[in-house]
Amino acid sequence: MRSLIALRRHRPGRPSRRDPAPSRLAFRMQRLWLTPGFWRLLRVGLPLCLIVLPVTAYLADDGRRAAIGAAAGDLRRQIQERPEFMVTAVAVEGASAPVGRAVRALVEPALPASSFTLDLAALRATVAAVDAVATADLRIRPGGILQIEITERRPAILLRRAAGLEMLDATGHRVATLLDRAARPDLAVIAGAGARDAVPEALAVLAAAAPLAGRVRGLVRRGERRWDLVLDRGQRILLPAEAPEAAVARVIVLDAAADLFGRTVGDVDMRNGQRPTLRPLPAPSVAADPAGGEAGAPDNLQSLSATVVKVSQP
Repeated sequence: MRSLIALRRHRPGRPSRRDPAPSRLAFRMQRLWLTPGFWRLLRVGLPLCLIVLPVTAYLADDGRRAAIGAAAGDLRRQIQERPEFMVTAVAVEGASAPVGRAVRALVEPALPASSFTLDLAALRATVAAVDAVATADLRIRPGGILQIEITERRPAILLRRAAGLEMLDATGHRVATLLDRAARPDLAVIAGAGARDAVPEALAVLAAAAPLAGRVRGLVRRGERRWDLVLDRGQRILLPAEAPEAAVARVIVLDAAADLFGRTVGDVDMRNGQRPTLRPLPAPSVAADPAGGEAGAPDNLQSLSATVVKVSQP
């Protein structure tokens, strides 16, 4: 459709009107500015390059990097070594005097130290390595005090070795060395190969032998599989490998019925639960028995054996 308005002819001498349409290059630049990726590159990428490139060029020198690392280390050390962050004292709680002294002797060489550099896990392992320490809890209190809460192992039994006596707890862990037996008369003694590994069983046997507690001298491990209960006057109870507590209870019943240990009986062999065996005391002890002569002791023992077998039968 042609315009009804007649086109005005260009007259020479009059300036031509400017075309409002953008040039091809300007159009392409405008389209490029409207592209999200290009806009994001100018807003983020260009400033980042202006920052990273100079920093990278500066840190490319080894001397500059070393100087920066040394300055950072000095600043960190100055902060860590401020008085309010230093640990200078040790407080031990829940431990006896000897154990407390041993723990302080292990910990105090590491002090004073900054709370930032103090390795509490390593110190806890060092304290827990003490034989008498069951558990150890370490924390840093205000005022630069390292608090150590100790749970000690409780001696439950004595182990006789060639080097002397050792106190063990209920699990068989070593607590300390006992220099004088008279210092712990309340603890029974065990001996023999494998005795330490069977401490819980030994304690169970001693608990079953409570009625004989005044006469019990200790336990001897035989063949790393069973116990001998040692009494005073040279008497012993030979216990089986299985259910030794029940065997001790049976012996106590037999003693109450037939007065076993008030006679010339030396050993009570309970290894065969169906037929207990009695053995006499050695000859000097039999001769000294005021109840009968040396010649009469075997007869008494035979009659006592028959009584024991009768009582032990269900």
